[in-house]
Amino acid sequence: MDELQPPSATKILVIRLSSIGDIVLTTPVVRAMKNQIQNVELHYLTKTSHEQVVAANPYIDKVHLYDTSNPKAIVEVLKKEHFDYVVDLHNNHRSRQLTRRLGLPCFRYNKVTCQRDICVWFKLNFLPYNHVVDRYFEAVFPLNVHNDHKGLDFFIPEGADFDEDDLPMVFEDGFVAIVLGAAHATKRIPLSKVVEIGSILHKPIMLLGGKDVYETGEEIVSALGDRAYNGCGKYNLYQSCSILKQADCVITGDTGLMHVAAAFQKPIAVLWGSTIPEFGMYPYIPGNRELFRNFEVCPLHCRPCSKLGRKSCPRRHFKCMQNIPATEVADWVNKF
Repeated sequence: MDELQPPSATKILVIRLSSIGDIVLTTPVVRAMKNQIQNVELHYLTKTSHEQVVAANPYIDKVHLYDTSNPKAIVEVLKKEHFDYVVDLHNNHRSRQLTRRLGLPCFRYNKVTCQRDICVWFKLNFLPYNHVVDRYFEAVFPLNVHNDHKGLDFFIPEGADFDEDDLPMVFEDGFVAIVLGAAHATKRIPLSKVVEIGSILHKPIMLLGGKDVYETGEEIVSALGDRAYNGCGKYNLYQSCSILKQADCVITGDTGLMHVAAAFQKPIAVLWGSTIPEFGMYPYIPGNRELFRNFEVCPLHCRPCSKLGRKSCPRRHFKCMQNIPATEVADWVNKF
């Protein structure tokens, strides 16, 4: 597609409705558009529940919130803004419906839905060998916007971070953050695997996640004693992200906090379950590939079993997570 020459003063709406990690992955495009399009005014549309992810981003001039209970209301609000272009980085039925109602020139990213479906259902990999961030940039190429290769952004407002003095004394010499939470069960690291890894790590661990994994955290603390601290359900998004920023290393599944950790350029050990890195959602840390490592069971004939994750393992064995060697994960993390 040929490049356009945007008007001297351009107003652009970026759409990414969910979720935390996917929104964080749009930040390189947002930054590049702000820096590379002269006099651009950037607005961002996301779900109300994800406002915090973009609220403090200095490259965004205004945030609009999508209320899923009343989706038509936002259309009239957006029409009054008189945008020049829409950049749809979600590309689902809701975002497409919105762009049709706005009736504006739209640049939309390729979700490679067909290739992902073929990979899940037939285990044939025709996926492009690029990161989803690169596909986001393909969408804005007509606006003459290019990747600056500076990685992801996540901004914590002043005063909203976590006070490291509130950590237990055993954390004074550093700690490893382990993310227990995930939207889907088959992306979560099993309790037994966390205990096995935690018992080998050289440093204590901070467990992060929502209230839904609080009891799992308590069982891990019961098994590991004062080597583990259960932060699940105790901190808001900004505080949890601040803890990631302070950690020596992060162990996580395929989750939103994985991408926040990548924004802070932390060493990241990723344990892959029902999804695979080839979907293009692995940690995005340009120029620092050594800062993360993907741990997965390959080959495993039933992987991937989902594009997004499942409530439970359809084969009931969960080998994709259970068979990842804990010693390999711990040895890699202990280097940091």
